[in-house]
Amino acid sequence: MAEAGLRADLAKAAHEEIERACTLGWRQLSACTPWGDTFEGFTPAGREVCFERNYLWDDDPGGDIRVEVNVYQPRGFEEGVRLTRRIVREPR
Repeated sequence: MAEAGLRADLAKAAHEEIERACTLGWRQLSACTPWGDTFEGFTPAGREVCFERNYLWDDDPGGDIRVEVNVYQPRGFEEGVRLTRRIVREPR
């Protein structure tokens, strides 16, 4: 039961983080893609976790941008929740 609560908490934190990660549009993100960062923070339930955020070219440079978010406890990278979303290239 505790494991289900942990997964739900990590998933909620990951959903919140990917929403924030996708607030900038393609034009703003294309200037710094590829880029990634990891930082420490807290889940909605107050657990200390690591947030990993990456902006990568989905296929070819200059195309769509793949946004990856991974939220995990400091010693549990493999048990984290990973979400991916795509920001479609804006027409020129």
